[in-house]
Amino acid sequence: MNKILISTCLLALIGTPAIARKVEVVGDVAGTWHIEPNHNPRVGVPARTWVALTRRGGALVPLSQANCQMAVYSRPRRSGDQPILRPTVKAIAAERYQGIPGADITFPKVGLYQLQLSCSPETKGNFQPFQMQYDVTVAQ
Repeated sequence: MNKILISTCLLALIGTPAIARKVEVVGDVAGTWHIEPNHNPRVGVPARTWVALTRRGGALVPLSQANCQMAVYSRPRRSGDQPILRPTVKAIAAERYQGIPGADITFPKVGLYQLQLSCSPETKGNFQPFQMQYDVTVAQ
């Protein structure tokens, strides 16, 4: 039984780097999450976090068209928990994306966290307000 558990854990660890990004679709907007470097944030080191927002059909939703806030919660998260961080969301350039929502997050300790991006349109009717979440593990 222990050999099976160890083998399963090793396979999961080997496969983990292959998961480059998380894509979440909420209503008429999709978000592609990324945390630098390589989705492996470290305690006390600022991690650039960004979300490429696109509409159905692939048109980019830049931060200039959205009012976005980010919140960081400890996991497990219970109803009523307050965020431990509220990083400032700013327009950044990352990879091929220009003006997308991003934030620098310095995680305070090792553990599991949930990032939440909440956005509403600058122009009413441009898209439906939404929230997206991303779970991340922070190592030493």
